[in-house]
Amino acid sequence: MITVVNRRDFFRAAGAGLVLGIVLPERDKIQAQGRGMPAPKPGAYIHIAPDDTVTFMITKAEMGQGTVTSLSMLLAEELDCDWTKVRTGFAPVDPALYGMQGVFGSASIRTLWNPLRQAGAAGRAMLMQAAAAKWGAEPGELRTENGFVIRGGNRLSYGALTSDAAQLPVPEHVPLKDPRQYKLIGRPVKRLDTRAKVNGSAAFGIDTRLDGMLYASLARCPVFGGKVAAFDASKAQSMPGVRKIVEVSNGVAVIADNTWAAMEARKALEIRWNEGPNANQSSAAISQRFADLAAKPGAVAKKTGDAEAAIAGAAAKLDAVYEAPYLSHAPMEPMNCTALVTDTGCEVWASTQMQSGSRDVAARISGLKPEAVKVNTLFMGGGFGRRGGTDYVAEAVEIAKAMPGTPVKLTWSREDDMQHDLYRPASYVSLKGALDSEGWPAALFARVACPAFGFARGPIDSTAVEGIDTLPYDFPNLAVEWQRADVGIPTSYWRAVGYTQNTFFAESFLDELAAMGKKDPVELRLRLLRHQPRMAAVLERAASRAGWGKAAAGHFQGVAVVNNIGSFTAQVAEISVTGGRLKVHRVVCAVDCGHVVNPMIIRQQIESGIVYGLSAALTGAITIDRGRVQQRNFDSYSVLRIHEMPKIDVEIMETDNAPGGIGEAAVPPIAPALCNAIFRATGQRIRKLPLRAAGLSTA
Repeated sequence: MITVVNRRDFFRAAGAGLVLGIVLPERDKIQAQGRGMPAPKPGAYIHIAPDDTVTFMITKAEMGQGTVTSLSMLLAEELDCDWTKVRTGFAPVDPALYGMQGVFGSASIRTLWNPLRQAGAAGRAMLMQAAAAKWGAEPGELRTENGFVIRGGNRLSYGALTSDAAQLPVPEHVPLKDPRQYKLIGRPVKRLDTRAKVNGSAAFGIDTRLDGMLYASLARCPVFGGKVAAFDASKAQSMPGVRKIVEVSNGVAVIADNTWAAMEARKALEIRWNEGPNANQSSAAISQRFADLAAKPGAVAKKTGDAEAAIAGAAAKLDAVYEAPYLSHAPMEPMNCTALVTDTGCEVWASTQMQSGSRDVAARISGLKPEAVKVNTLFMGGGFGRRGGTDYVAEAVEIAKAMPGTPVKLTWSREDDMQHDLYRPASYVSLKGALDSEGWPAALFARVACPAFGFARGPIDSTAVEGIDTLPYDFPNLAVEWQRADVGIPTSYWRAVGYTQNTFFAESFLDELAAMGKKDPVELRLRLLRHQPRMAAVLERAASRAGWGKAAAGHFQGVAVVNNIGSFTAQVAEISVTGGRLKVHRVVCAVDCGHVVNPMIIRQQIESGIVYGLSAALTGAITIDRGRVQQRNFDSYSVLRIHEMPKIDVEIMETDNAPGGIGEAAVPPIAPALCNAIFRATGQRIRKLPLRAAGLSTA
């Protein structure tokens, strides 16, 4: 149950008006306490001012996924306010008010779909009650529209009613609108943040400018886990603009009057590194380590029936090994953070997906209590999971401690970003499958050798096997095992996380079984989706829209499906291969994400997810030699160019189900759909990414 409360004691700085907050449901309180945080108190989210403006303090973060707009639409729909007068801001980090603050797992709409609509409905009811009292009328005689309460020919603006409404109790049970009454939800409403991003007024982390600010660049060991053995800073110290050079936990920092001076002086540092145990690490050795582990029994992640016995006794069986590389997040805005540390407080300005984590790490590094730390949440120039890490915040705070009372901005170069990322783990999987006497899949066995995704501590990292142990298909016999394969390369979440590898593995192998049994890939999937009507429906829609089986001469199609964040997604890729050159002509994507909030943003996220996943499938790979990342910039870690871009055809299948996530929904299926199309075109089965490793180049 969501509880909306009147917060007359909060946001005094906002002046007069009606302030509403939302009490998190009990499960979220328990979740917050499980992380060592106090149970959240009511948090102030909404301020309706006498001038009719509605200020919505957002506890999430905006990295291009449309959070600012979509969440505001939920509130404004039920509040029935004037959309042109909605203002937004990022709430301060405060676990006592908001619980854990962060953006991950495409969860913003999913977690706030009900709370924000209920808060808006409660506010509208209070404003109507205040108007009814003024007119001596019953609330049932009134209606609201565009920021006004209306009775016949009489109208009162919300702003004129806020003082009276603020004295009222919040109604406990307010009916929500019938979806047929929606004026905002379900419509392609223009984004609230576009103007600020176009005119340059939007504040990203890298834009931070403060009075008296200094700038820092940090030299890190090129080998993961290495430390400074000794350094000579005399040449760097004498360069113009250099203020201070200091050794910190991750290396040697140069603090200067500007970023250029700091980066140039960093080049002049003479550092001898203790490279540690990873100095001899290589991609070939890592792959062999994974293969050795995949040959041994692992921890059981899922077991249905007896897959091994079914495979052993089958007349038709198939073995295959698939492999996926480490990947960088490669956001356009490199990591950066500005920090100010004094004896009594610490303030941080950061583009961060994890506000609570940033506050915690700043408190730990500064030695201050968390309550003494203020985190300013800024827009992000891309995140994709990378800004869920807090390493760059920790570095900035530690460097700022060397200049107490002075704000210091740490800026990573593109090379820093590429070579010191928290990577999407590489993964290696041994797959075995069997067909029944009629050629239909009867059993699947998968053993995944993969590092943990940064935070797993138990015997099973569910993220490392998700996408295989969560297959939507009716396999009578299914077994999934995991071998933990940590090899000293820092890892963390990447857009769509474990599904990015495992959907490629599972959907490609399913196509192999279809080919072996002489079954149509769509027909085979539909048979296995008999108890998954939503997934079957998007598959049928995507196949129909793509003209499955009717591609133009020289064109070939591949298909894949996934449900990774509560949204059911099917993709058909259409390609041609001429003289070893691959051309991706078209990608059709059908998605059922439940109630649609903003179809324009959904379309943007589907398109961007396909581009992101396609870039990784075609050329993306982080490789290691002598413990060092070999890629430095976009010349060696390529992303999709304009001439490589396919036509993307998106169909949104709106249903009455609760909203699913959308920011990560389209990433996993594109690689298997593409590779399955290549098989149909060439007979070549791609089992290792990226495609350039198979000798294919893009036209």
